[in-house]
Amino acid sequence: MGLVLAVIFGFTGSQSMNWLLVLLGLVVGFLNITEKEVITFLVAAIALMSAGSANLTALGQLGSVFGSILQSVVVFVAPAAVVVAVKAVYGTGR
Repeated sequence: MGLVLAVIFGFTGSQSMNWLLVLLGLVVGFLNITEKEVITFLVAAIALMSAGSANLTALGQLGSVFGSILQSVVVFVAPAAVVVAVKAVYGTGR
């Protein structure tokens, strides 16, 4: 659900709803990622956040739209990644 909203918000260029993506990302981080999925999720999150920092405007209009979508996905994934990473560190230190 959050990923679909991130793509829609990114495609439309709407940044006014970023707070909703952050909130959904936090919910995903707390409730949806199991201990078994932690490594896979964090690696995917790192890849998405790295790609989100790429300058895609060199690809013209399509790159600009794709970059906007990717930025919205990063806004959704980053809070979830922080929550999952903190939970992993806490679990490791226990």
